[in-house]
Amino acid sequence: MSIYVNLDEIIKKNNLTSKELADIIGITEANLSILRSNKARAIRFSTLNKLCKVLKCEPGDIIKFIDDDNDGEDNDD
Repeated sequence: MSIYVNLDEIIKKNNLTSKELADIIGITEANLSILRSNKARAIRFSTLNKLCKVLKCEPGDIIKFIDDDNDGEDNDD
């Protein structure tokens, strides 16, 4: 099971660059890059709130759950 951060598509839809978004929400470009590359281990609610406000979206538009453990079998474990 994995959490996937889907920022690239949403950033493009809003005609922003990563640098512009980082400046607007008050984080470094490096931290935004970590989020965009799915290498983040956590995200602050305050950052998620700012992202949603600026990108005019819902948290579920940014963060997705991918069930990569499912091999086609139903396991009740």
